[in-house]
Amino acid sequence: QNNLSFESNIDLNNVLIKVDPLEYTKSKNLPSKFFLKGSFNKNYKIDQIKYIENKNYIFLDDFELTDKFKIKELKALKLNYENDNKKVNQLILKKNNKEYSLISKEFDAQTLLSNIIKGESNNIFLNRFEKLNVKLLLNFERLNIGKNSQLNNLKGEINIRENKVNSAEILGKLNKTKDFTLNINSNSKKEKITNLFIEEPAPFITNYKFIKGFEEGKLSYGSIEKNNITKSNIKIYNFKVKEVPVLAKLLTLASLQGIADLLTGEGIRFDEFEMDYNSNNSTTKINEMYAIGPAISILMEGYIEKDKLTSLRGTLVPATTIN
Repeated sequence: QNNLSFESNIDLNNVLIKVDPLEYTKSKNLPSKFFLKGSFNKNYKIDQIKYIENKNYIFLDDFELTDKFKIKELKALKLNYENDNKKVNQLILKKNNKEYSLISKEFDAQTLLSNIIKGESNNIFLNRFEKLNVKLLLNFERLNIGKNSQLNNLKGEINIRENKVNSAEILGKLNKTKDFTLNINSNSKKEKITNLFIEEPAPFITNYKFIKGFEEGKLSYGSIEKNNITKSNIKIYNFKVKEVPVLAKLLTLASLQGIADLLTGEGIRFDEFEMDYNSNNSTTKINEMYAIGPAISILMEGYIEKDKLTSLRGTLVPATTIN
């Protein structure tokens, strides 16, 4: 009558397959199989999905899809594949009551991290669910975030309410030795408070293409988000930049220390950088940005319209005692 059961086993040998969120591509003429078993009565109930191509596979078990193809009650997910960057990705998601465990030996997050920093991430995990209210337990042995950089032993928990992160506490080591901590909390005023600390944050800073040769340093970030408006403060201490805008390079020549820094090739050193700014979906207003160092100091304000316009004004000080 209104019940439909289905079971399919399909060869995809001659099909080109691209899964953009996973950065996975299968060329034509590569043997692969797709298995699907489930039933339909108002909603789709999927008992099992299997995709296998050589050593690459994607398994999903026991979930429902709404009429808008949102996931309900996913029981398990297993990923094991080599992505387009030739990086191995292994991931297991398991559900136990109202908790999910997300476990990985190795996962490549380079593109995902870059998209988050650019504000282009569409949250490929949470947006696939109808209404997700769970605790997500994380355990990553190795999370690749750059060509030669990774987060090791990344562990913690994330509390999700209505498909949004309500709170989180995550700890790990950057390249096995440097500290990485992330804390997110929500209060009674419906404010989301985020605090992030990274020791030697170069793998994250290098995603900003206008900064090259960033080295050393410690980064501290704090923000308060409410009604899609975020007030943020970022501080970086004791770091070097090898390539900075041409104007700043010229002005460093007014300082003997700046000449020494440029001639040795070590880059221009800064003792402290701090920026206060407000942002929404499309605009960032920089209330104050300053950087202080032995060769040059900078004080600026302005705004950035995403993909349209950057407007900054301020003062460059080429020596510590001369304005």
